[in-house]
Amino acid sequence: MRPNRLREIWAKGGAVANGWLAIPNSFSAETMAHQGWDSLTIDLQHGVVDYQTMVTMLQAISTTDTVPVVRVPWLEPGILMKTLDAGAYGVICPMVNTREDAQKLVAYTHYAPRGTRSFGPVRALLYGGADYPKHANDTIVTFAMIETAQALDNLEEILSVPGLDAIYIGPSDLSLALGCNPTFDDLDPKAAQAVEHILARAKAHGLVAGIHNGSPEAAARRIAMGFQFVTIGSDARLMAAGSQQVLSTLRASQAPKGVSGY
Repeated sequence: MRPNRLREIWAKGGAVANGWLAIPNSFSAETMAHQGWDSLTIDLQHGVVDYQTMVTMLQAISTTDTVPVVRVPWLEPGILMKTLDAGAYGVICPMVNTREDAQKLVAYTHYAPRGTRSFGPVRALLYGGADYPKHANDTIVTFAMIETAQALDNLEEILSVPGLDAIYIGPSDLSLALGCNPTFDDLDPKAAQAVEHILARAKAHGLVAGIHNGSPEAAARRIAMGFQFVTIGSDARLMAAGSQQVLSTLRASQAPKGVSGY
């Protein structure tokens, strides 16, 4: 079976640079994949990507060594299994709030006897290889999102579930849950303390910790803290930011004073 580079990077003590895909298009996914990201996450929870488009985006990512990850819309067995059948090598599940939620997540993403995943790896066989069924349980990476006050209350129980590989912090939702300003990087003290606590407990349980970031500087700081999976912006945000920078530079150097357009 094709190795999962996420596991290889983590085994060496490294951190994964993860990009985020919100644009429902295979060419934009292919372009992002060719930029050298360790992994790219297709977001089915928020935004406008549907399942069929996700499949074409996974195919586009497959033109590179970038690891394909998908954030599913919810803790629901059908979409988790179909996402893995399509060839995702990692899944991020939002709103995992209890030990029971974590147990279900692990069950839905693992074949028997370790789980209840139904057999039908249609495209996964093409991406992973003919021996995919034999090695999938130990190759796929399963992330549980920790982003609510309830999840914080149940943190130890969630982290102790066998088969869970990693947790992923959504700082905006976590901040909202704690009555703080929703943001990625400059968190209010209460939210920042919660992030540090989640990271420490995840490491104590031998799990990888990941987090969403708004800038490469913030991602670098969090790697220094001990995070081993850092998301840095999305394709849509990078496109907007690049366009703004180009136009700002052009207009500042060329436009006559008082003229705002061309």
